[in-house]
Amino acid sequence: MKIKIDETKKKMLKSYLRAVIASAFVLVLALVADVKPEIAVLLGALLAPGAKYIDPSETDFGIIAEKSMAQLKKTKKKAE
Repeated sequence: MKIKIDETKKKMLKSYLRAVIASAFVLVLALVADVKPEIAVLLGALLAPGAKYIDPSETDFGIIAEKSMAQLKKTKKKAE
């Protein structure tokens, strides 16, 4: 059985899964690792955006987006 998912739904699913992983990370830090809840929440809040930043398939935010913007600026300067 093969499920067909369009690009928008794939992005939504990836975003949702990042949030779930960040939440699970916070839960593990707070309960299992015996880290203060405030620190666990702070680390979890940094985890999801950090994961999106390093994801090479993300084009709206992150490493690839920065490279794309730099390339666009170079192209624009050449056109002028």
